[in-house]
Amino acid sequence: MISGFESVQLTTLIMIVVAGFAAGWVDAVVGGGGLIQLPVLLLVPGITPVQALATNKMGSIFGTTTSAVTYYRRVGPDLKTAIPMAVIALAGSFGGAVLAANLPASVFKPIIVVALIAVALFTALRPNAGELTALRHDGHRHYVVACAIGAVIGFYDGLIGPGTGSFLVIALVTAMGYAFLEASAKAKIVNMATNAGALLFFLPHGSLLWGVGAVLGLSNMAGGYLGARTAVKQGSGFVRVVFLIVVGALIIKLGTDVWHDYFAQ
Repeated sequence: MISGFESVQLTTLIMIVVAGFAAGWVDAVVGGGGLIQLPVLLLVPGITPVQALATNKMGSIFGTTTSAVTYYRRVGPDLKTAIPMAVIALAGSFGGAVLAANLPASVFKPIIVVALIAVALFTALRPNAGELTALRHDGHRHYVVACAIGAVIGFYDGLIGPGTGSFLVIALVTAMGYAFLEASAKAKIVNMATNAGALLFFLPHGSLLWGVGAVLGLSNMAGGYLGARTAVKQGSGFVRVVFLIVVGALIIKLGTDVWHDYFAQ
């Protein structure tokens, strides 16, 4: 199965297009589009989990690239911070993908659920966080913190994936002092790099379904473009609300996975 279309029914193809668009929109605003996209890919007959992950990354990189360009043109994020962060994140993502091939994600999911709950509580209880950019670090320390965030979250994206954009946004808001809109703009540049890092690992293994990935990518691009424009127009308050909704969905999804892994066997 090379294209992925060999046994795909029309209804499944329509679901892939709709999921790609919705995931692109969510990813552009706060990240977390993989929650929508990945489950639909698993409906493709005969697809393996590795093929689904690889094809998901291929689709996502179209959307994150489109939203990153849109944000750059409309928000103008500081590339002196975003580019080094993205390069480090790419390397981290590749390393995470290598480890993912040898270590089950279930080992890390309980930790991620706890972290997401903490993030949701922090954001909900501090309504003024992320309204305005007020950087917490100056000079060299600013770039060190940015690169550390890129390395850790890039590694997470290669290893597990769901919610990478959301983790990037909240780290940029809480650890660095960016407003939600500025954080989302930088997060898209970094998320584009983490998708590329994982793809660099998957490509030599022949895991991509090129046809499905192309369709997913085109619909993701459309969603990413609209999502970025919506976020820019509505501002940081809107991004914060969508962020809390997506983090809540992530908690439910990963929490259910943890329950199944540890208690439902």
